[in-house]
Amino acid sequence: MSVLSELAFSADDLALTRFAVSPMWEVVAGFRLLVSRAAHPVHRPWTEQVRHRVDDAGLTAGWLAELVPPRNYLCDFLTPFPAEPAPSLDTELAAIRATPAASVRRDIGKLGRDTARIRALRADPERWLPQITEEIETFWELALAPYWAKIRAVLDAEVFHRARQVAEHGAAHFFNDLHTTVSWDDNTLRLVRRCCVLSRQTAGPGLLLVPSVFAAGVLTWMQHPAPPQLAYPARGTGTLWERRPVARSEAIAAVLGRSRTRLLTELAAPASTTELAGRTGISAAGVSQHLAALRGAGMVSAHRAGRSVLYARTAVAETLLTAAG
Repeated sequence: MSVLSELAFSADDLALTRFAVSPMWEVVAGFRLLVSRAAHPVHRPWTEQVRHRVDDAGLTAGWLAELVPPRNYLCDFLTPFPAEPAPSLDTELAAIRATPAASVRRDIGKLGRDTARIRALRADPERWLPQITEEIETFWELALAPYWAKIRAVLDAEVFHRARQVAEHGAAHFFNDLHTTVSWDDNTLRLVRRCCVLSRQTAGPGLLLVPSVFAAGVLTWMQHPAPPQLAYPARGTGTLWERRPVARSEAIAAVLGRSRTRLLTELAAPASTTELAGRTGISAAGVSQHLAALRGAGMVSAHRAGRSVLYARTAVAETLLTAAG
């Protein structure tokens, strides 16, 4: 059953409304998508690439599986309030580890679960929070870090678009265009929710808007006296996993060399040295040498995935390869 939440806005609340990009919102929304086992029409390329890594690491039967159920409420302490526009994952993990025990117990109480892990966390949050953040770091390296350059580009473009929308058309137009479950009228933001009624009485002043590529709908967070957080699906997510044609490959090869250009082209999806050698015919030693040079130039990043290392294109490489001819 859906309920209608209403969040009243004063002039001060509007003045305190801002955006943030949060790694932890992508962690919880991405993990929720994976454990749902749904054949997502947009994220299927991503789920097919990362699901076996996450399963092999045992993460679908670990702490995240306890704290981020496939639907409804997920623990608020996993998405700490961002004090800056784009906090790092390390910053957010530090905030999670510093969560007061009372807040942890309150959040897990809302889950309505009574498992061995939940009982252990309730009894001694300080002992188990470091293990939870260690598991989050593992999930990040396996499922998100190799793709973060692409994800961050979509999120940054969304923030820019929404800021321009407000500047050109006003806040009312922006809120009414945000999502089908969100509307604005008479200085009030209305949200159709399945649970967790949102009101100004239970939230601090202002509003924090967090675009997400993995959020299936609008997700909310409330911890007075902080402003409420509203995570919502970002525009442009549909293009996230598209394989874009490489522009000016000959011109790029003239600068980088054919082998390095070929490797960058093959890294449309993150891959290991062995995989790249098999695809390109370049020896494993040659691939390693070229990747080291590309990494030194800031075009490739490396991410530990179990016993192997995945290489991914950075934003610098994405811009170079997709530049107009």
